[in-house]
Amino acid sequence: LVEQDPLTSRYNLGPFALEGAWRLTSPNYRFGSYSALVSPGDGSLLALSDRGQALRFAPPGSAPLAPRFAPIVPGQTGAKEMQDAEAATFDPASGSLWIAWEYNNMITRQTLAPDGLALEAPALDGPALGRPVRVRPRSMSDWGGNSGPEAMTRLDDGRFIVLREGFEGVTDEQPHRGLLFARDPLQGGRVARFTFLTPPGYSPVDLATLPDGRVLVLLRKLVWPFPARFSGRIVVADPRGIKPGGTWRGRQVALLTSSLGVDNFEGMGIEPRADGRLTVWLIADDNGAVLQRALLWKLSVDPQEL
Repeated sequence: LVEQDPLTSRYNLGPFALEGAWRLTSPNYRFGSYSALVSPGDGSLLALSDRGQALRFAPPGSAPLAPRFAPIVPGQTGAKEMQDAEAATFDPASGSLWIAWEYNNMITRQTLAPDGLALEAPALDGPALGRPVRVRPRSMSDWGGNSGPEAMTRLDDGRFIVLREGFEGVTDEQPHRGLLFARDPLQGGRVARFTFLTPPGYSPVDLATLPDGRVLVLLRKLVWPFPARFSGRIVVADPRGIKPGGTWRGRQVALLTSSLGVDNFEGMGIEPRADGRLTVWLIADDNGAVLQRALLWKLSVDPQEL
C-alpha cells in the first residue's frame, strides 16, 4: 500500500515537524481520489473518496495490517454527482461518522462499527459502514454543484462547522459561506450563518478539531493547471469568534509550497499523542490523474505552539 517518498524538507511549516511522507498506491479499483480523512482513535486511518469509496488502513509505523476497501454507502452506484464525499467528522464515543457531500449539498450520518471496515478483515469488497441517514439542510440548498460543502468538523460540545468551497465576489480576501449548527445537523435546530475569509485563490478543504476547542483549517490553491500544481496552508481558528452574520478568520501557521513536493491535499486528521504533541495526517486527492499522487503526510506539533 505504501511507498516511501524521499521528502525531508521542512520549509515554511512553522511549528509543525514533518515526520514522514509517503505515496500510496494500490491495484484495487476502488483506490484513489481521497478528499476526506478521519482518525477513528484506534490507530487506523479512514480515507473517503469523491467517488464514493472508503479505505481503512494502518498508517506507516503501525502494525502491518491489511487495508480494507468498501463503498461508503452499501449498494450505491451512479455518477460522481451522487458519490462526491468531500468532508467527514467522527465521534468515537458514539461511533457516528458524518459526511458532507457536494453536488447534493447533503450531510449523512452512519455508524462506523468496529467490525465494519476492520483492519483484520481481508482486503475485499463487503459490508462496511452502516446505512446512512440523510439531510439536505435548507441553509446549504443554494451552495451550487461543484462548490458546495468541502470542510466539516464536529466540536467537542456537539456543534458542527461546515464551510463552502465556492466563494462570492472579488476582494482582497475570498469570502466563503459557513454554517455553525447548534447540534447534529440531522437533528435540526439553530443554524448560524457566517463568512469565512481566505487568501485569494485558496479554498477551505478540511477542518479538524484540536483538543483545546480550536480548529485547524486546511486550505488549498491550484497554482498551475497543466500539469496540476498546488499550494496549501494550515490556519488555526477559534470557534468562539464565530458570530451570526459575522466574519471569521484564521491565523496562518504553516505554508505548504511546491518546494515540498505537495499535491492536492484535501483531507486532514488529528491524533493526540502520549507526549502531549499531536499527529496531524494529510492526504492528497490524486483525481485519478497520471501526473498526480495520493500522498500521505505525517506532521507533528505541540498544540501550545499554535
